[in-house]
Amino acid sequence: MNRVDAAWAIGRPVMGVPTAIATRFRSYGRERMPRTGGLVVALNHFHWIDIPAYGWSSPRPLYFLAKVEAHSVPIAGAYIRLFGSFAVRRGESDREAVRRMREVVREGHALGVFVEGTRQTSGVPGRAQPGAAMVALQEGVPVICAAIHGSQTWRLGNFAPVTVAWGEPMGFDGLARGAKGYREASAQIEAELHRLWAWLRDMHAAGRPRVAEPPRLPGSTAPVTLP
Repeated sequence: MNRVDAAWAIGRPVMGVPTAIATRFRSYGRERMPRTGGLVVALNHFHWIDIPAYGWSSPRPLYFLAKVEAHSVPIAGAYIRLFGSFAVRRGESDREAVRRMREVVREGHALGVFVEGTRQTSGVPGRAQPGAAMVALQEGVPVICAAIHGSQTWRLGNFAPVTVAWGEPMGFDGLARGAKGYREASAQIEAELHRLWAWLRDMHAAGRPRVAEPPRLPGSTAPVTLP
């Protein structure tokens, strides 16, 4: 077990259980995540509570990509680095961050990317930036989308329900490794996140049944499984 795995083994319940209680947390489709191999996990983002919520839902450690400002906060920055998080400078080219992103998946880990680049304040998912697609295409690994809903209204103490839905692994074998391919893959990722989020919105309206199957990819032949 490496240092990051050890940190997750301890920190996941320590952070996840209070998060699950405070958000009345529920997730659907987590069994869809491959348990081994390099992987990009594409996530939407509304609130800081999303980070422990995704971490609690994920069946394996996520090496989160976080803004450099978060890593600069005393104590908190060192804490998130224990879990494998690494920094990126928003709004500019960051070759070191790209190198590290590719290295994470090449080593067989799951890279967690908030694909919109920043938290969304509109209450709905935003545009997907090309970073996640670029890493997936360059390293030949799948992308799995996980959408969150409810955290846009969650505040400490209001116990608003928060839910995550996991999609199926997406492959981009037919796309070129270049700007055009990155745009096309990013558009597919964005569409899948919006689709999962819209499904979650409907699940909240229906009272969040304990058992439900998130939408499958168009043309998927994977067997239907329920948690």
